[in-house]
Amino acid sequence: MRVSLEEDIGRLLAARGETLVVAESLTGGLVGSRITDVSGSSRYFLESIVAYADASKVKYLGVRKETLAAKGAVSEEVALEMAEGARARSGATWAVATTGIAGPLGATAAKPLGLVYVAVTGPGRTRVARHQFKGDRLAVKAASAEAALGLLHEEILAAAG
Repeated sequence: MRVSLEEDIGRLLAARGETLVVAESLTGGLVGSRITDVSGSSRYFLESIVAYADASKVKYLGVRKETLAAKGAVSEEVALEMAEGARARSGATWAVATTGIAGPLGATAAKPLGLVYVAVTGPGRTRVARHQFKGDRLAVKAASAEAALGLLHEEILAAAG
């Protein structure tokens, strides 16, 4: 039987006594939902912050207004500040964050439909990945959640040595 990413993430976190916080914009709670689909996730999952509006990113995650003004909400820098802010404010061992453009509105030549940034931060590890997904709004959100869980899984495994 195939084990899902969220199941293996949960197994690894529980075995090591580590915790997780999720900060989501683009995915609107989908990453947190997938984590909590796993029975026993309360052992390691602290919270999920869905900060869709820029003001919410500032208020709840500590994203700097200057970063939003200079780089825009869909940027490597904002994804990183979302993850770092969620981790610092929650005290979690690990944080994963998503931001992007699911469309069909909001796309520009510089930031096209399907542009997504995922950030993960944990003990001595920080990584941001840029993706360009195709498809409609729901397909971009689903692919983004899968990418977030995939990056988180890779970083947790890498931290284990």
